[in-house]
Amino acid sequence: MNIWAQTLVKNEERWLWYSVASVVDHVDKVLLWDTGSTDESLEIEKELIRKFPEKIELKERKISGGDEFTEVRQEMLDVTKSDWFIVVDGDEIWYEDSVKKVIETINREGQNIESIVVPTLNLVGDIFHYQEKSAGRYKFGNNVGHYNLRAVRRNIPGLHSEGVHGVWGWADSKNRMIQDRNLEKVKFVDAPYLHTTFLPRGGEKINDREVIKRSKKLKYEFGISFPLDFYYPEAFFREKPEALISPWSTISIGFKFGAFFETPLRKLKRKVWWGKEGY
Repeated sequence: MNIWAQTLVKNEERWLWYSVASVVDHVDKVLLWDTGSTDESLEIEKELIRKFPEKIELKERKISGGDEFTEVRQEMLDVTKSDWFIVVDGDEIWYEDSVKKVIETINREGQNIESIVVPTLNLVGDIFHYQEKSAGRYKFGNNVGHYNLRAVRRNIPGLHSEGVHGVWGWADSKNRMIQDRNLEKVKFVDAPYLHTTFLPRGGEKINDREVIKRSKKLKYEFGISFPLDFYYPEAFFREKPEALISPWSTISIGFKFGAFFETPLRKLKRKVWWGKEGY
């Protein structure tokens, strides 16, 4: 089957190269759209074009508010001419085995399913720590946790971009979210990727503040340490521009100070408030 990737970015200087490089060899095309970056993201995008000229299609499409986010997602969908597409945000770095599993599942079962959900490893503080499982709130069927719907069949009737930034998703002709159409057509694949959504993503703090709602994602929280033999996605160790910000920086003293106070409050909220919801 023909499979494209959709990557919509703004100020993703820290992780963008690794994100795109982790999937580009496994898809037929990457639609890389920049919505108004002010850090070095555009230069990184140009470097990606130079390295993968036949795979990446770059477009600049500036947006000024959350309402336009939905419109741009729709515009990207409208020009996607593949059987399936994978959503790859600029803060998501895939393992080679994981993206291969997703591609293999599409090629094997793509005519009988409509979407693919995968688990995520949500980094917190730095690249050496991850958020506890109980913090995950995404719900797909009976599964609640750190999950994301990341592959979609293009010919779902009336498929369109629906909602606003933060509560957005793909819907069908009846405005049903595609994960709610038929649970039997939602495939859960054990193909995790690293999600840096809670870490700084722009070159400087000011770059993160310029992105819609991103300031709310910078969590001061102590995470769980990865084991010493934990392996990271292969994209981190392959050829890359020398000017990239190192992904291996550790949490600062200021972060530790904030996390000392906020971590117990977050854990208490998960235990008390989310317990009332029956999860």
